[in-house]
Amino acid sequence: MKKTIYCEMLTLGQEVVKLALPWKKACPEKESIKVDGPFRETARNRYIAKTRGLSAGDVTGVILEDGLLTIDVVSFSNRVDFTVKIGRTVIKKADFDETVTEGLDAFEKIEEGIVKYRLYSPKDAQEPRPMILFLHGGGNGGTEEGRDNEKQLLADYGPINFSLKYPEIYVLAPQAIEQPFHLSPMAKFGPRRQSFDQDMDPRFGWSREYLAKVLDIIRRMIREGKVDPKRVYVTGLSMGGAGTCRAMSVGADLFAAAAPVCPTMTRETFNYLRTTKLPVWVSSAYVDHTVYRHKYLTDAVIQLKDEGHKNAHLTLYSPEELAKYDIGIDPEIPYEALFGENHASWVLTYHDEYGIMSWLLNQVKE
Repeated sequence: MKKTIYCEMLTLGQEVVKLALPWKKACPEKESIKVDGPFRETARNRYIAKTRGLSAGDVTGVILEDGLLTIDVVSFSNRVDFTVKIGRTVIKKADFDETVTEGLDAFEKIEEGIVKYRLYSPKDAQEPRPMILFLHGGGNGGTEEGRDNEKQLLADYGPINFSLKYPEIYVLAPQAIEQPFHLSPMAKFGPRRQSFDQDMDPRFGWSREYLAKVLDIIRRMIREGKVDPKRVYVTGLSMGGAGTCRAMSVGADLFAAAAPVCPTMTRETFNYLRTTKLPVWVSSAYVDHTVYRHKYLTDAVIQLKDEGHKNAHLTLYSPEELAKYDIGIDPEIPYEALFGENHASWVLTYHDEYGIMSWLLNQVKE
């Protein structure tokens, strides 16, 4: 028997929901088990514990069956180390043999030239199927040789959830080439100092050249009769939201619609967004870690509407809407940490708030 960490893709990305390990003793009482780690010391977790009684890592159920002890827990991020204490027995995260994440194994791991990507394919597809292209955010890629072709699936609520919610649709999740990204796993984004005039380095991230190679993969799948040419969609978050704006330019002939989420706004991406002819629905928190973001998103969509674009939409989530997903709920949270939490507006969009995902998947290219 293996010691196994079971995860699901939830608000914080890959979250632990259950632990299983061989156990030769009697079944321990739930109260004798404690799961501990730095996640317990976050302001968010302390606030939830204070107001709800249960918080991340708390044990909710214990079963011993055929020598396997299964421990259900209130979910917590798998990005950090943790320990399990059962009486005097201590098991560290490093002691576990494997991590199983719901939905991960359904994605094939592929490399084509410099493009590394994961692909979910519908089972027993007898006819061309729609496709969602998902572009991850900053820090979830890697150097050209150092990309793991996995982090883009496990970092955030997104592509794995698409495959579980929409099993009849292809999900393509490439991994970008990035400069070294130095950010601790649980760090919070403060307000960004990047200027609107400061374009991103065109050699890295979702560059036009790299996106063109990704789109060539989709075009090949269309030629092979796998993907429906009238129902290809693109969405992404943060850096991937900016990549979505860029893809709307590079692949203007390819997509039926686009849903950029909290996209990084520079002169380049702003110009792509405000001039697109594609059906587009932009979403973001009203204020997040780039404090000027909502101003340019609003300007771009207003310009589209003023110029007669009949299928351009904008949603700016309020604090109350974010709080429904436990985002920014601690009333004592410092502003810098609040702006960092608010950045996770993709959780709302990908849960189909305002019907954004339903709208996206109902668009058909003329």
